[in-house]
Amino acid sequence: MGEVEEDFSQPVSVLLRKGTAKAHENVEHAPGAAWLARGELERFEYTRFLMMLWHVYSALEEGLDKHKENTVLAPTYRPEVLRRAEALSLDIGYILGTPDWSGHPIHKQLEKAFPQPLTAYVNRLRYLATEDGESSLLLAHAYVRYLGDLSGGQIIRRRIAKSYEFPKNGNGVRFYIFYAGKGEPEAGPSEMKELKEWYRAGMDAGVGDDEKLKAALVDEAILAFKLNQGLFTTLRVPQWAEMSSPNEFDLGVSVPPTPVTLLPPESVRTAPHIVKGQQASFLSRYGLLLVGALLLGIIELFALMK
Repeated sequence: MGEVEEDFSQPVSVLLRKGTAKAHENVEHAPGAAWLARGELERFEYTRFLMMLWHVYSALEEGLDKHKENTVLAPTYRPEVLRRAEALSLDIGYILGTPDWSGHPIHKQLEKAFPQPLTAYVNRLRYLATEDGESSLLLAHAYVRYLGDLSGGQIIRRRIAKSYEFPKNGNGVRFYIFYAGKGEPEAGPSEMKELKEWYRAGMDAGVGDDEKLKAALVDEAILAFKLNQGLFTTLRVPQWAEMSSPNEFDLGVSVPPTPVTLLPPESVRTAPHIVKGQQASFLSRYGLLLVGALLLGIIELFALMK
């Protein structure tokens, strides 16, 4: 069951919001999520993250396409509005300077050794789309991803565009851009709000009063958040970040921290708050030793004066 005892007579949209609150918070507090939200990932690593998302969305959207007539999924099936895999491909191609990025060394390296959290995520989505799976549970994964993209994703978009100096025409951040329909202009805040309301109403209509399905969807959405948290554990530590312990994930994934290198001098102007934080960390770690050495020197000096 979900994280808290729920009244499953409530609409599934309400149950999902309440039942996944803790899992949502855990993802937000993951170091990798913070690096992404603040635009601190190295450009190379951000591109690698987009590639992982492309594999996730490709599996999810293939499943939604395959089961578009499922009565639970049909009310929220609007690929012309929600589909993200194509937008991700455009962003990756723009960053790398080639639309055919599948053969790029970054992607080749990713394919050669898929991180375990990515493998677990994609395999779960593919299983749900099989005849033996429960395709209705794809709704939970779509809810976690699409509603997140329509909400917090818009804040990330602004940070990303600024950090990587993407142009204002949308190149590099098309993953975060939605359109209310084919041929429609880019959706603004009010249209985003309407899309989220439409999606929640569609979920409620599709699930109806099936309390067993509601409970299963809450559990699956919690798993979806954990799988997303797992992706963040695979991100390499930015140059200026420090981690005192392995970046662990409660599904059993452990990724050792990347060795920390000092921020290059030319970058100091762009991240003074980070450099200041490093100095504070240094002092807190070695301050007592310095004070101790100073006191020892004073004692020795007095001894010599006697």
